[in-house]
Amino acid sequence: MSEIEENIRHRLFELRDLKYKEFSCKFKPTVNPETVIGVRTPDLRKLAREFSKTPEALEFLEILPHAYFEENNLHGFIIETIKDYDAVVAALDEFLPYIDNWATCDMISPKVFKKHLPKLYEKIQVWLKSDRIYTVRFGIGMLMRFYLDGNFRPEMLELVACIRSEEYYVNMMIAWYFATALAKQYEAALPYIQEQRLEKWTHNKAIQKAIESYRIGIEAKEYLRTLKVK
Repeated sequence: MSEIEENIRHRLFELRDLKYKEFSCKFKPTVNPETVIGVRTPDLRKLAREFSKTPEALEFLEILPHAYFEENNLHGFIIETIKDYDAVVAALDEFLPYIDNWATCDMISPKVFKKHLPKLYEKIQVWLKSDRIYTVRFGIGMLMRFYLDGNFRPEMLELVACIRSEEYYVNMMIAWYFATALAKQYEAALPYIQEQRLEKWTHNKAIQKAIESYRIGIEAKEYLRTLKVK
């Protein structure tokens, strides 16, 4: 173990909360509890901000794979602090193949992306074609986060609808994307539900999540209920 790893691990164990570990592990069934230290996300983000200002931060990003869940999350949060778009994408391309759970995947959202949306959109299309579960999930997540408001284009719905996977965590993100699209771009997203363009499980899950959303009106929810596939 390198000195950097040793120092980081020491800091993480100082922040340990065993009750939080027990609670959080219930929501991460694919993560081995033995690899979870039990550090709350705000504490991890604070540590990432502090550590990102040191020369050792970039060296830490080169240490893969990590042994602990929190080391992976810290890795992602350090990537978020990088201000150069191309450097962020390069760091993500190195890191995404090592992500093995939805929580780490969904936590990462680099601020610099907002300033480079055309380039990011091109990169997302590459991520969506990956054969890695969490690279695809990350790509869908970025489409959902940055392109369902003013930067929305109808073709983006098609990109997600065309994804076919046997993986629960990919299909769940597709459902989440379409539920959010129904909340933000209802007229554009609705035909994909009406025409049953998604796989059955994903279709019904998207409707379920849309019905649970406070951003969708009562009449729309009632109509969506009629579109469930038995």
